[in-house]
Amino acid sequence: MNWLKEFVYRLRGEYTTEKLIKMGMIVGKNFGRLNGVILDPSHCWLIEIGNNVTMAPRVHILCHDASTKQFLGYTKIGRVTIGDNVFIGADTVVLPGVTIGNNVIIGANSTVTHDVPDGSVVAGSPAKILCSLDEYLRKEKARMENSICFGEEYTLRQNVSMEMRMQQKESLKGRIGYID
Repeated sequence: MNWLKEFVYRLRGEYTTEKLIKMGMIVGKNFGRLNGVILDPSHCWLIEIGNNVTMAPRVHILCHDASTKQFLGYTKIGRVTIGDNVFIGADTVVLPGVTIGNNVIIGANSTVTHDVPDGSVVAGSPAKILCSLDEYLRKEKARMENSICFGEEYTLRQNVSMEMRMQQKESLKGRIGYID
């Protein structure tokens, strides 16, 4: 069945994580790669990903930047290192030469142009530090105390019913909730 997965990825012009590892990329344990994530296949051996890393849909990790090719005759390249316990939000681009520390959250639609220190939350284009991870988690924990929290039965993993979907939708009108 692995050949089928490989075939589907190749049809879409993408590479499986397993193929990129065979080409030299380093990946730790518990790597979550959602749909449309691009891990620079032309220089994947310059990518190192730690443990417990999640990349949301359409994240791009780039180890090359061809903006200099036409003018200088060379393409800029650089390593990308991602630490442990990192979440990278949807549609984020990480540029060559960037190191992302441990215990980091990167907000959706960010452009990471510089190193990100351990224990920070960054967002924007270019990405800037918003707060420490500890500050962010304290704020969200406090927010949770006054919010509705849903169990795993409200997920597609547990085959959530249409009735429960509509109940969840109604209860989230004008507010944020949390799900297990």
